[in-house]
Amino acid sequence: MIDTSFFKELDRFSFMVRKRVSTAYSGSRRSILKGRGMEPVSYREYTQGDDFKIIDWKVYGRTEKLYVKEFEEEKSLTTHILLDTSRSMDFRNKFTYAAMLALGFAYLVTKDNEKFGVSTFGDEINITKPRRGRRYLSQIIDILNNIELSGKTRFDYCMEKYAHIIKSRSLVIIISDFMADIDSIKNSIFRLGDHEFVLIQVLDPVEKNLDLGGEARLTDLETDDKMDIYTSPKLRSEYERRLNDHIAKIKETCLMVGADFHTVTTDMPIFDTIFQVVSRQDVKMEK
Repeated sequence: MIDTSFFKELDRFSFMVRKRVSTAYSGSRRSILKGRGMEPVSYREYTQGDDFKIIDWKVYGRTEKLYVKEFEEEKSLTTHILLDTSRSMDFRNKFTYAAMLALGFAYLVTKDNEKFGVSTFGDEINITKPRRGRRYLSQIIDILNNIELSGKTRFDYCMEKYAHIIKSRSLVIIISDFMADIDSIKNSIFRLGDHEFVLIQVLDPVEKNLDLGGEARLTDLETDDKMDIYTSPKLRSEYERRLNDHIAKIKETCLMVGADFHTVTTDMPIFDTIFQVVSRQDVKMEK
């Protein structure tokens, strides 16, 4: 069972989803839209097809030109959380940790009464429609508690399918070990790069440093292939070099689209990981 007692820790701060927004909703969730709201924020010349009701006749009386009022309207930001449920996540407590992260962000979005969705992916993607509320959060907890990890991770295929359901600029959070074909991962990043984008790589400490203490038998969780190895200093060094090269390619692609990328290990407290992601965005907004 996924332990959600850490939700109480998250009450120490608000997710402040509005801080995730940089372009269309810079600084808050408000954006300048055509239409009627509470207060006019600017004027522009009338063009054919505009609603006569928003013409400012006082301005016309002074200028003899038709101007329409533009208003500031609220626009909610939807958070899409995508959680890897492929077999590669079935290593020690890696999936449980990743699921706790997904639920932690969902809980904080719920506190702001914003819409969120938690979808899972591997060979296929299981899409849940974004909603609001704690009842929906409880349903997601039940789903993740009963999910069966299976298959390989088909990043590009799953992200292409998911991209079609996002109707407006959103916050997208992908939580995975990102142990997949690098070209597929890069294509996925470019595909979703128009949104506010956070990628969180979850690794077990053993995956990070291959500290197995000598002889070991490794099993590929996605193919069941087995390999007997001796973890010599040379092998560990080569492993770390390849892993770091893989991560560097992901980071480079994220940098190109302005996405955030975080690598965390499962021995890091959940609260600290979530705080790291949120505070990273706070720093970006202050610059």
